[in-house]
Amino acid sequence: IIPILNDQMISIQTKKGFDFNITGIPSAKVLSREAPECVALVPERIPFVKPRLKIKEGGRVQIGSVIFEDKRNPAVQFLSPGGGTVTEIAFGPRRVIKKVVIQLDGEEERVSFASHTDSQLADASRTSLVDAILNGGLWCLFRELPFGDIPDPETEPPSIIVSLDSREPFQPHPAVYLKGKEDLLSMGVKILRKLSATVHVSIHQDSDLPAGLPQDLVTHRMGGPYPAGAPGVLLYRTKKQPEENKAWHISGQDVLLLAELIKTGKYPIDRTVVLAGSMAHENLHVQTRLGVPLMHVAGEIRENQIKSRFIVGGIFTGYTAETDSYLGLYQTSLVILPEGDQKEMFAFARPGFNKPSYSRTFLSTLNRSPFKVDCGMHGEERACVNCGYCDDVCAVDILPQFTMKCTLADAVEEALAHGLLDCVSCGLCTFVCPSKIDLCAILRKAKEAYYKEIGP
Repeated sequence: IIPILNDQMISIQTKKGFDFNITGIPSAKVLSREAPECVALVPERIPFVKPRLKIKEGGRVQIGSVIFEDKRNPAVQFLSPGGGTVTEIAFGPRRVIKKVVIQLDGEEERVSFASHTDSQLADASRTSLVDAILNGGLWCLFRELPFGDIPDPETEPPSIIVSLDSREPFQPHPAVYLKGKEDLLSMGVKILRKLSATVHVSIHQDSDLPAGLPQDLVTHRMGGPYPAGAPGVLLYRTKKQPEENKAWHISGQDVLLLAELIKTGKYPIDRTVVLAGSMAHENLHVQTRLGVPLMHVAGEIRENQIKSRFIVGGIFTGYTAETDSYLGLYQTSLVILPEGDQKEMFAFARPGFNKPSYSRTFLSTLNRSPFKVDCGMHGEERACVNCGYCDDVCAVDILPQFTMKCTLADAVEEALAHGLLDCVSCGLCTFVCPSKIDLCAILRKAKEAYYKEIGP
């Protein structure tokens, strides 16, 4: 592993944000799990998509078979991460598809797609590569800012942002998931440069890269606390024209999948996932595959009297999931934390030396040891007191407390003027709020409502 050294790299330093001194951070150790018995797609966790099923329960599928397509654009397809029999299609309220479960065969068959050599890739047109990515079911890996929807294949973005790390404490380290796959990342960036004239590849200044990776591949070095690695933060710090707001972004791991599809003609299913949190048996990286059961990633859970919660996708950007659920398409971490609903004896009289907090009210501001975190609110929601903590940590300067009040008052134009669409949904405003207001959820729902109103 080598440090980042590149004279051509643009350094961007952010001052706002917050870094976490908490336990359960994953080590660089990588554990390979045995093959799971089943895998699944979780459509309800794909924003804005309207699935149209192309299979039925009891049907046979191969790795790469079409499971469903997006009704809004049938060219955007979602393929099977496994070969076997579709054993369950679970529906939620209003016929929302919660999961499509596939029982795996001993020997999984694959659908074949067109492969490309280096010379063929160099000569390939943008249109042919778009078709190859669509047919191979990986167009969904692209997300368009500011709303996070899957972009229209007919459009060309002003730029594509590749985020190698997010600075979120429970996400895969680039030095781990890129090891031995440096050539795939290089090829993936070449593919992206066919799709857009401008490709930004960013990494945090505190992260390392594998020695075999060409250093001129990385264009931006982000400095500062979380969420310095978020694509929206890079865009906010670099954009000069309103048209740049519709930039696309894709994670470093997904660039590897893209390159593998184009190079081999096979639908890729490998995934490096972080297992972390104080309730996990061990905090490390797990080498597994797309769509695996959460319990397959978790392995053993610490046995005690404390209830635990599964959080998929990171403690601030993820979601709570049942233990019998599956890994989503975009999620690369499973965090297991205490539920946090246990009563604390004489809590009112304790000085809070071991309680993580942004505020200096607790004595924990003097404690330099890593803190244990749980899912409890440690208080009840109250009215906003305009303390300004949310503004202190907002990396895109949107004044979250005032933007939130505008959205609750249906003052959409005022919320947009404050910068609602710049929000990167990092979750910090919710974390630091002493009034326990879920600011991030309020702003995210306001963005989604606005997007559905104006249309893609």
